[in-house]
Amino acid sequence: MRSGIELSAVDETVRPQDDLFAHANGTWVARTEIPEDRGRYGTFDMLREAAEEHVRTIIERVAAGAPTDGSVAAKVGDLYSSFMDEERVDALGAGPVLDDLERVSRVRDASDLMRLLGELARDGVPGPVIPFVNTDDRDPDRYVVYLEQAGLGLPDESYYREPQHAAILEAYTPHVARMLELVGHPGAQGAAERVVALETRLAAGHWDKVTNRDPVKTYTLVDRAGLEALAPGIDWTAFLEGMQAPARTFGAVVVRQPDYLRALAEALAEEPVEAWRDWLAWHVVHAHAPYLSSPFVEENFDLYGRTLSGVPQLRARWKRAVTLVEGALGEAVGQLYVEEHFPPHAKEAMLHLVDNLVEAFRRSLSSVPWMGEATRREALAKLEAFTPKIGYPDTWRDYTALTVDARDLLGNVRRANAFETDRNLAKLGGPVDRDEWFMTPQTVNAYYNPGMNEIVFPAAILQPPFFDVEADDAANYGGIGAVIGHEIGHGFDDQGSQFDGRGELRDWWTTEDRTRFQALADALIGQFSVLESRDAPGTPVNGALTVGENIGDLGGLTIGYAAYRISLGDEPAPELDGLSGAQRFFLGWAQIWRGKARTAEAERLLAIDPHSPMDLRANAVRNLTEFHEAFATAPGDGMWVPEEERVRIF
Repeated sequence: MRSGIELSAVDETVRPQDDLFAHANGTWVARTEIPEDRGRYGTFDMLREAAEEHVRTIIERVAAGAPTDGSVAAKVGDLYSSFMDEERVDALGAGPVLDDLERVSRVRDASDLMRLLGELARDGVPGPVIPFVNTDDRDPDRYVVYLEQAGLGLPDESYYREPQHAAILEAYTPHVARMLELVGHPGAQGAAERVVALETRLAAGHWDKVTNRDPVKTYTLVDRAGLEALAPGIDWTAFLEGMQAPARTFGAVVVRQPDYLRALAEALAEEPVEAWRDWLAWHVVHAHAPYLSSPFVEENFDLYGRTLSGVPQLRARWKRAVTLVEGALGEAVGQLYVEEHFPPHAKEAMLHLVDNLVEAFRRSLSSVPWMGEATRREALAKLEAFTPKIGYPDTWRDYTALTVDARDLLGNVRRANAFETDRNLAKLGGPVDRDEWFMTPQTVNAYYNPGMNEIVFPAAILQPPFFDVEADDAANYGGIGAVIGHEIGHGFDDQGSQFDGRGELRDWWTTEDRTRFQALADALIGQFSVLESRDAPGTPVNGALTVGENIGDLGGLTIGYAAYRISLGDEPAPELDGLSGAQRFFLGWAQIWRGKARTAEAERLLAIDPHSPMDLRANAVRNLTEFHEAFATAPGDGMWVPEEERVRIF
C-alpha cells in the first residue's frame, strides 16, 4: 500500500523537529518556479490547473458536438466561443461599454445616480453598496437582503490609509486615468483624481476586515422605514426600480455596516454629481475591462496583476474563458465533470471519513475541560445537526432563462449577471433551499456555512494529496480528514460558535465558557501575530484577522488525528516508507500546504486574507502534543513549544 507521502518533495537536510513545512516540501520549493501567470503556486493551484484542463476539454468537446440551439450544451459552447473570439473583441474596442457611459453622462442628481446604480448592479457592475440574498442569521428559515459596504477599486480600505500600501495607491490614480482615456472620457486625469478622492472618502467609512468578522456587529435588521432613517436621502425606490426588483425586496434588510451606510448617505448629499459621474464611469470600465479589447485587458492586468500581486504574465485566453464559463454556467459543466472525474466509491469513502471525524468531535466536545455542561449539551446538539455535502448537488441548476450569443461577449456577461440577480431575488418570500451549493463540483476548495450548519466538499478537492482512495489512511486523515475537521471546526470557532445547530445567530454559551474560549483564541492570536511567512519577511501575520481560520486548522488537526486513531480500531498503524502512522499523518497535513508566493502577492494576502500563509498553516502542528511525540521534539528544536504554551481548543 502507498504511504500517500510524496517523498520526492521532502528535504532531508531539514529536520521535521525544526521546520515541518520545509522538511515536507523543501525539495519541491527549491526546484519549482512559480508560473509566470500566477502570484502564488502550490497544491491547491496544481489541482485547480488540472480541474481547469478537464473543464476545458469538456467545454471544447461539448462545443464540437453541434448541440441543439438554445440547449445548455450550446450555451456552454457559445459562451466559451464568445470569449475566445479575440479578433472580434479587439475589433469592437470600447464600443460595448459606450452606451453605459452615455447613460452615466446623463446622471443629473442623486436619484438618477441610484437608478443607474441599480441598472448596472443587475448587469454586474458593483456600486457603493452591494445587495445580496442569504438566509437571515437570526431566522434561518427565511431569506433576507443584506447590504454590504463597497465602492472601492483597491482590495481593501486599508490601501487608502496605511503607509505600506502607499506605492499601490500612488499607482492607482494614473491607472484610472489611462483606463478612462481608453474610452475617451473627458479630462481623464482630473477625473481620476476625483475618483480616488471619492473612494478615499468612502474607504474612511468602511469597517476593517477584523470588525467585519463579527457576526453580531454586522447584523442590523431594519425594515424599509428603518433603512431610510438609517441612511436619509438615499433613493432606494429608484435603486430597486433600476435593478428590476420588487418594491418588497427591502421589506427586511440586514445592514452589515451601519456606519458606512450613514457615511455613504452623507457623501451622496455632499459630493458634486460630477464626481459621482466620474466614479461611476470608472467602475463601468473597471468591471467590464476583462471582456473588452486588448488595451483594456493589458492595462487592467498591469495594475491588478503586475503591481498588486507581482504576476509577470497574463493568464492564457483559454484559461480566462474557462473562468467565465465556470462563473456563468458552472453547474452545467459540473454535471459533466462529475460523470468523468468523480467515481461513486470516492463519495462512499468520504462519507466514512466524515463519520469518523464527527465521532472524534463528539468525543472531544464531551470532554474538553474548558466547556461547562450547559454549553456542552448545545455543542453536541449542534454537531448532531451537521449536514455534510460531498461531491456534487442532488439537484442541478436550471439555466433555461439564460440567453447566450456566440458573437456578444459583454452582452453574455451582462445577461449572466442579470440571470443570477433574478435567481437570487426570487428566493425572497420562498422556502429556504437547503440543497443549494455555493461552490461548483469542479472547485478545489471546501466551506462551512453557519446559516445552514453544513460542511461542503466539492468533487475536485477529493483527490491526492488531499484524498487518495488507494493510499494508506494516515495521509488521507492528515489531508482531507484534517480539512473536514477544519470545516466542522468552523462551527465552533470565534464566528461559527455564535450560531446554533439550526443556523440561528444566538448566544448559546455561558459567560464563563465564552470567557475561557476567548482566552484560548487570544492566545492563538498572540502566537500568530509574531510570525512571518518566508514569502513576505518583515510583514507579520494579522492574528486577529486569521484567528478563525487558525482555530479551524487547529481543530482540524486535533480532530483529524483523533479520527485517524478511531479508524485504526484496535490495530496498530503500519510503518510505510520508514514512517510511523503518526508521522505520515503530520507529513500529509504539511504537504497539502506545499506552495510558494511572490512577495507582492504574499503581502497583498496578508492584508486581506483571513487565512495564514501556507508555511505557517503547515507548522500549526507545533501546538499538538501528538506532533511532538511523533517526532520526539525537544527544547531547542525550531518547532518546540513548551507544553504550557501550546494552544489546544478541541
